[in-house]
Amino acid sequence: MAAVADPTVRRFIRSSLRASPRLAIDAGERKNPRPVAPSRRRRPMRLRLAAAVAVTATLAVLLAPARATGSASTIAIAHGTDIVCGILARTSPRSVQCARAGVADAQPFPLLPNISFSSISGGRSSLCGLSADGTAFFCWNAANSSSGTLPRKRVYNGPVALEELAVGEAQIAAVDRNRTFVQWWRQYRGFPPNVSGSYSSVTSGRDFTCAVNASGSVNCWGPRNRTIQDAFASTKMSTIVAGDSHVCGIDVDGSLICGGNNDTGQATPPLGSSFEFGSLALGSNHTCAIRRANGTVVCWGGGTGGEYTPTNSTPFEFIVAAGNLTCGLTTANFNVLCWGTNRKDPAVTKLQLPTLLPGVCTSSQSSCGCGLFADSENLCSGSGVICERCGGEVVQPSPRLPSPSPAPSTPPSATSSTKTSKRWLAFAIIGSVGTFSGVCSIVYCVWIGVCKRKKVHNSVQPTITAAGNGGSHAAHSSATGAGSIVPSPFTSPSGSRSRIFRRQGSRVMRRQRSGPSSFKDRAEEFSLSELAAATKNFSLETKIGAGSFGTVYKGKLPDGREVAIKRSETGPRAKKFQEKESAFQSELAFLSRLHHKHLVGLVGYCEEKEERLLVYDYMKNGALYDHLHPKNGEESSVLNSWKMRVKVLLDAARGIEYLHNYAVPPIIHRDIKSSNILLDGNWVARVSDFGLSLMGPESEGEHLSARAAGTIGYMDPEYYGMHHLTVKSDVYGLGVVMLEALTGKNAIFKDDDGNPTSVVDYAVPCIVAGEVGKVLDARVGQPGLHEAEAVELVAYTAVHCVNLEGKDRPSMIDIVANLESALALCEESHGSISSASISFASAD
Repeated sequence: MAAVADPTVRRFIRSSLRASPRLAIDAGERKNPRPVAPSRRRRPMRLRLAAAVAVTATLAVLLAPARATGSASTIAIAHGTDIVCGILARTSPRSVQCARAGVADAQPFPLLPNISFSSISGGRSSLCGLSADGTAFFCWNAANSSSGTLPRKRVYNGPVALEELAVGEAQIAAVDRNRTFVQWWRQYRGFPPNVSGSYSSVTSGRDFTCAVNASGSVNCWGPRNRTIQDAFASTKMSTIVAGDSHVCGIDVDGSLICGGNNDTGQATPPLGSSFEFGSLALGSNHTCAIRRANGTVVCWGGGTGGEYTPTNSTPFEFIVAAGNLTCGLTTANFNVLCWGTNRKDPAVTKLQLPTLLPGVCTSSQSSCGCGLFADSENLCSGSGVICERCGGEVVQPSPRLPSPSPAPSTPPSATSSTKTSKRWLAFAIIGSVGTFSGVCSIVYCVWIGVCKRKKVHNSVQPTITAAGNGGSHAAHSSATGAGSIVPSPFTSPSGSRSRIFRRQGSRVMRRQRSGPSSFKDRAEEFSLSELAAATKNFSLETKIGAGSFGTVYKGKLPDGREVAIKRSETGPRAKKFQEKESAFQSELAFLSRLHHKHLVGLVGYCEEKEERLLVYDYMKNGALYDHLHPKNGEESSVLNSWKMRVKVLLDAARGIEYLHNYAVPPIIHRDIKSSNILLDGNWVARVSDFGLSLMGPESEGEHLSARAAGTIGYMDPEYYGMHHLTVKSDVYGLGVVMLEALTGKNAIFKDDDGNPTSVVDYAVPCIVAGEVGKVLDARVGQPGLHEAEAVELVAYTAVHCVNLEGKDRPSMIDIVANLESALALCEESHGSISSASISFASAD
């Protein structure tokens, strides 16, 4: 688990999710992604690499800050709404006021608390503001708000001062003022809790956060990090700013560079000389920039091609954007003007806001490399100053590494052109050699990867026989998932593709014992008489439960080991032998090769005539289900703490993560539920019952075609309705278990009117509305201070796990990361249960 840079820095899940929370990339983007290489409009390149790092440090101060939805500023827009907010100038405290850009002559309204703020940033239907001293930040829910106020929540409150608050589609990022780490809140879907290092120009978009490191390189994090980061791989940047799915910035040579999604031309900037552009603002499908010479705005993108000037010759101090809306602070009188993306009629609107700050107030005048902004002390109400933005000339730092003298601003002479041409020729030759080497390396790595994968398959697979033709990856099963033929896409020992797993009883076991996945040292073969003696002839007093194909008994072996013995049904109620054999062989094959702390351990097996038994490690504390839903009023004191419930969920998630990401090919459990999560004597949770499990597709994005199998209430709706089985089907089941653990309700239960209700329908609307406290299990009690954040993190993770479409659900890696963060929060609470009352709708 990644260490948190400071114990007071907290993770946060924003409570402004819509009724159908969606964080995944649009389906259209998944099918037709259009990442583009960096688009540049610049003078001929000068090879001044030796001085690049030094120039980067200087430009970070000299250039005007770039601003957009996910960057810190003194004005911000709540994406998806018409709410525009800004920090007041010439008043104390420097509080935040808002207005609606889509309502004519809309009156401004304040945001509470009434304290001084240094910067604000906009995200999806929300805004966040950082206090003047940087030791706290608040977020406001702007979704469906028609009143004159927005509900708030204090997300962070600690001694470590922050800056550069950057809110994205879902995540919130910031750096500490000493610039030793980047921290995330609500780090859902692949965002780390924190990253050490010195970073500036932090900016967030949809599913990514980027920043410029100390050497001028761009680093990005999140599910879409590579798409953006690769676009700036060979460039040293000074500032960057994110839109919805693209990024633009100014490099150390003063050139405007864009990368990322370019569907509507938003990442194709206009022609311009070095340092021509200053402040940037990026929306969903457009980009705007201020020309430094006269302060006017030029925009591009939107799908109609070319650049346009929506506000004619009006000069601006800076601009911000979100969605299709762009706003700017005029130079003349600090008015806020907003406009849309319609080139013919941008509908420029003046907002009725008081005078707003033209920049962030800072207490450190030494950071102002080009002096102070005029009247800045008065604008900051006597508590801080605003740094003046520098002109286009770059002041080189001293001392600096030797480099060629900079070219003059006039057109280059013939001699200069010749030198440049020679440099380009050398660059082209070196680049060609490098490209060829890179291609060779990729081919080699692919070849090695394929060979290694085949070797892994050979070492872990059950016995496979070739079966004619190939076809698409599909697995057909009976209604119970135990059909006699289960096509499975993995490689046979000969390297051929196999589609049929022939279950051959003890012959399969004997053949496997001779291979690398041998049962020899892992699974013992017992006789029926031995197991009958261990269970008092399978008496009712030793019965402890039931599995996917039989009854489970507690037994004691002659050597004193306590075990759980699952015996397949016999007699008139028994399933067909073929189905029983299939489930037995499936579980035996999987458990024989899976060894993980959070998967139930296989001790041995028995095959005699039609008898099929499996022997497992005994789980002393039973199933999670029994503790969440005790019979006869019994209570589990151990699991009546939020910390223990989160720990059990994390244990189970780690087991499933192993199945999905470390088994080759991945394994889909198909029956994740609270009764299949068992607890050993130390309360460590393990996933059990692999009778319905199938080998998953080798390639991400593929699915198996299988008739629905599993347990009602936990079954993935996509799998149940369309018979499309993926690893995300297990994610749905775990999401239901998480909601069970939070609410104490069964997966399917009767409401107050006696109507059957799913825990998903019961809990998700309240969680999405930010009212987690309404659905929490009252037996556990109110969570403590830090536990409240942990519970929210678990709740919102569960909401995303039970999304209707599998592509919108998180991976198990991301779920484990969130649960690890939640457990860390619980451990920071002094005592598992606190009497402190926490309001989940609003806490300040």
